[in-house]
Amino acid sequence: MRAEVNINASMITWAINRAGYELQEFTTRVPNVTKWLNGEKNPTVKQLEDFSKKVYLPFGYFFLEEPPMEKLPIPFFRTNNTQSGRVNVNVYDTILLMQQRQDWLRDYLKENEFEALPFVGKFKNQFDVHKIVADIRKTFGLNEDWASGYRTWEEALYFLSQQIEEKGIITVFNGVVENNRYRKIPVDECRGFVLTDQMAPFMFINNADGKAAQMFTIVHELAHIWTGHSAGFDFRKLQPANDPVEVLCDKVAAEFLVPEIAFNEVWSKNPGIKNTARYFKVSEIVIARRALDTGKITKNQFFAFYDEYANREYQKKANRQPGGDFYATTRKRLSITFAAHINTAVKSGKLLYRDAYKLTSLKGDTFQTFFAKNF
Repeated sequence: MRAEVNINASMITWAINRAGYELQEFTTRVPNVTKWLNGEKNPTVKQLEDFSKKVYLPFGYFFLEEPPMEKLPIPFFRTNNTQSGRVNVNVYDTILLMQQRQDWLRDYLKENEFEALPFVGKFKNQFDVHKIVADIRKTFGLNEDWASGYRTWEEALYFLSQQIEEKGIITVFNGVVENNRYRKIPVDECRGFVLTDQMAPFMFINNADGKAAQMFTIVHELAHIWTGHSAGFDFRKLQPANDPVEVLCDKVAAEFLVPEIAFNEVWSKNPGIKNTARYFKVSEIVIARRALDTGKITKNQFFAFYDEYANREYQKKANRQPGGDFYATTRKRLSITFAAHINTAVKSGKLLYRDAYKLTSLKGDTFQTFFAKNF
């Protein structure tokens, strides 16, 4: 006889809603759930284990008498209605995962007498855009027209990402939860988030987003680190939420990538998004945003351009061959700096393989192969 488990029906409905499913749709696909809810039948241990995987919850949760209070650990800003206390479950789980990695790395760096990063929170409660931009450039050893040395803005983006990692900022590019391609992180729900910390700041960029917008997101997140504010944001159509810090970080990103004085000079000689983008080595979408900021185009013109550009990017993505090198993708999903610390900790005996598997979302041969390829 199969062992059945007596659980509270409210836990079942909470779990389904939390995972983002409609109750009716879910029970159509998993008919047994209706019987559990009506009290006609209890799930077996195996059925409950399968159900817990479908709703992305640990098995033990279902033995609680009532749903736990889940609180988003950072502010999450929406372009349309400022701050939100709830996010898509895939975003929520990714934030918690990054926090776990950050907690371990902070402790590891302190134990090994690494120094705190002097730029984190350096401009807290300060709103001078030009001073913040100048300090970010100085920290990375960049002059105002640093990107002009690269043939394309994609090359400039790659260089900037490397510089950020070298300064100890963990930079994660991922569009799914861990390595689960079935748990996608929707761009319109989360363009990115940042977890500030004196020892181990983490930046997360939604890799499902177009590369064109990622550069703006990255610098927006740098501004959060310099001003000492953790936050997540959907940043729809590259528009910030109506919050003073979000607006500040937005202005810092715009000025860092496309300095206003230089932009006005270039535009006055040869007005147009494409030519100006080529000059500054940023994407056309970033130039369109700058043109909107400086009154060169209207909001309606910007949104029309944004939609047209986003459609072009989507078509390019759709035409690309699926797949790719898993280990190259993992470098971006994990951050090579974070992976280097994990590697050192494992080899020195300060981190068990079991814990390293959990922190990296890799295990067994996959773990061994990744670290053999990279270190």
